[in-house]
Amino acid sequence: MEAMEPWLSFPLLLLYAIAIVGNILILLIVKEEPSLHQPMYYFLSLLSVNELGVSFSTLPTVLATLCLRAQVIAFNVCLAQMFFIHLFSWTESGILLAMSFDRYMAICNPLHYATVLTNARIVAMGLCTVLRSFALILVFPLLLDRLPFCHPWNILSHAYCLHVDMIKLACTDVSLNSHCGLSIVLFTFGLDSTLILLSYVLIFRSVLAIASPGERLKTLNTCVSHVLAVLIFYVPMVSVSMVHRFGAGLPHAVHTLMSLIYLFVPPMLNPIIYSIKTKEIQRRLLKMLFRVRS
Repeated sequence: MEAMEPWLSFPLLLLYAIAIVGNILILLIVKEEPSLHQPMYYFLSLLSVNELGVSFSTLPTVLATLCLRAQVIAFNVCLAQMFFIHLFSWTESGILLAMSFDRYMAICNPLHYATVLTNARIVAMGLCTVLRSFALILVFPLLLDRLPFCHPWNILSHAYCLHVDMIKLACTDVSLNSHCGLSIVLFTFGLDSTLILLSYVLIFRSVLAIASPGERLKTLNTCVSHVLAVLIFYVPMVSVSMVHRFGAGLPHAVHTLMSLIYLFVPPMLNPIIYSIKTKEIQRRLLKMLFRVRS
């Protein structure tokens, strides 16, 4: 990665700036705009908080590597960073699932929408999502801590710590870690993506029952932002998994690029997508900009 560092510094810092500023703006806008005090935008706020968590989890080591040319990270620090990166990644999957349930209720059961998705239930769904991720990710550091790392120099593939990267550095059998990690990933991402797909099958079935083509398009348009958020999360995640498991012969730059896209692009794109597709967010954002200028 050293040869790529000078070229990566500016784009990565730019992605960080856009992601952090964009998600903070989303939180401020949802807080200040009364028309956005709805379940859909509460879930969007949870997503923005989670995206900030992803960004701040990778920020220290990426800045140290790119700006200060640091090349060493303590094992416990690496373990903690790995924990939080995967925690926020799995939490994001759960939040996207909750958002798909919100769209399902709004379109398929609009009369029960307000009574089912109360503020208390939204908080409970958010807590359950975080607790599920915490319980599952806790296995990773416990399994890693028992492994011997006996090489004098353990070189990571990236400027941050991932589970699949760390187990490659152990000088013993890592089958338990590998199988356990794969099982947990399939359980979380596999279950969440299946339920998201199922919710959209039911949504499309309800939309097709609408007589007016204009109303169909208007209803589907309320789902576009969420569908894009799902795609920019799951497509890079699946691509990274495929590259790590079956791309041993690929250049190292491909592994680095895919991991960067997986961790850096969703936090940057999500606030942009929702700002473009949501008129209330656009209006409030313009008001804030004009207020700053004046």
